[in-house]
Amino acid sequence: MYVLVLPLFAGLVLLIGAPGAAQAATGCSGRPAKTVAFSTGELRVFKSRARVCAVTVAKKPGKRRAMSVTLQPRGGRAVADRGSYTHRAGPVTVSALNRCVRATGAIAGKSASTGWILC
Repeated sequence: MYVLVLPLFAGLVLLIGAPGAAQAATGCSGRPAKTVAFSTGELRVFKSRARVCAVTVAKKPGKRRAMSVTLQPRGGRAVADRGSYTHRAGPVTVSALNRCVRATGAIAGKSASTGWILC
């Protein structure tokens, strides 16, 4: 019986992904709230109960280039991560219980923004 269950479980984990796989890939916890694609990458926003997290992920990782991610709750200060990265900028997290937020991501001069979301 166990001989059949283990391969089935392993196949299921590969099919649906290991627990926390999305978090490990982005560094953010919570459920995906918004993804905005642009020519050089993606801006990904995640929402948990009282927190919002954002990352900018390169479409083609490898060489170092300027990347940034900014997250701002309405009425609050923006939090940013800017630098020269190979794969992603962020994560940045803000407290946003019952508040709108806006996020902006940029890679090598190309950018995307969400506008005010999660209101």
